[in-house]
Amino acid sequence: MFKFAGKVLSLTAASLMVTTVIASAQSAELVAAAKAEGQLTTIALPHTWCGYGEVIAGFKKKYPEIKINELNPDAGSADEIEAVRANKDNKGPQAPDVIDVGLSFGPAAQAEGLLQPYKVETWDSIPDDAKDAAGNWYGDYYGVMSFMVNKDLVANPPKSFADLLKPEYAGQVALAGDPRASNQAILAVLAAGMANGAEPGEAAAKAGLEFFKKLNDAGNFVPVVGKAGTLAQGTTPIIIAWDYNALSWRDSLNDNPPVEVVVPSDAVLAGVYVQAISAYAPQPNAAKLWMEYLYSDEGQLGWLKGYCHPIRFNDLVAKGAVPQEMLDKLPPAEGYAKAVFPSLDAVNANSDAVKAGWDGVVGANVVQ
Repeated sequence: MFKFAGKVLSLTAASLMVTTVIASAQSAELVAAAKAEGQLTTIALPHTWCGYGEVIAGFKKKYPEIKINELNPDAGSADEIEAVRANKDNKGPQAPDVIDVGLSFGPAAQAEGLLQPYKVETWDSIPDDAKDAAGNWYGDYYGVMSFMVNKDLVANPPKSFADLLKPEYAGQVALAGDPRASNQAILAVLAAGMANGAEPGEAAAKAGLEFFKKLNDAGNFVPVVGKAGTLAQGTTPIIIAWDYNALSWRDSLNDNPPVEVVVPSDAVLAGVYVQAISAYAPQPNAAKLWMEYLYSDEGQLGWLKGYCHPIRFNDLVAKGAVPQEMLDKLPPAEGYAKAVFPSLDAVNANSDAVKAGWDGVVGANVVQ
């Protein structure tokens, strides 16, 4: 069981749903058609994000005939949507076949006609609240908002959003993206609002913007996109980021500097990301094969290895598909017990309010 959109979900087996737009999963015909296309164009998939480096390597190993063209690994969700929009009439290498975006961006792209439906073989083990019924977008993994802390520079790691306002954190706190475009940063603002007692949605967005205004006015906020490198260099000693990113970056730094990853005590926000295929994909069959791989047991375990909770996690555990050593490497479950999964409406309302209000309320131009 896990909570999504305020509900407790259970995963049950059911007959595979098939429509006329669906090719049978990893069928010889689909594999042959994808190999004939010979390429898959992705966007915004940094190799340190959610274990994507190994996931991409796994797909390449399984289908060596298909080259992966990786566009702009550090792009945000809004950049991905814009890339699809800008390349409607372009079948060249700058046109993404697939996107991986924050929950609010999937329905928005669907409403604009930018996506095409496709249901993977494991469709029925994806919770209903985490997918579009017609298959235009579907949840892939989730994590919780956390603080990544450089312990060489921060003697007392903050334990809550409220702590971040303390004078001892002057010039130390950063977001892991631009809150005008990055889903990760947009939801960090939501988490800050929730920590200040606001309900998820527009109310929490407003409260979160006011929090970051205070953080910026106090001189604690650093308007630089935080990453493992900026944390190690001391530019951004404290980064508000998804736990799976923070844990992966921690591993990549190999204790140089030592890192602590903290799940804040005053707001445990869980966030779901979704996959989709561009309606204008130059390589639609390679895109479908990519989705089949991502939602296979192998692909889902690849994300889990990268500290993400795959959307099929319950199904994998129920059938004993998750190695015990992999479960043992996950953070203690206690820190996640209070996780809140906002509804899609709340996520959309927050996204709109944060993107519209950041410049006017906070006034900090976040740069790479």
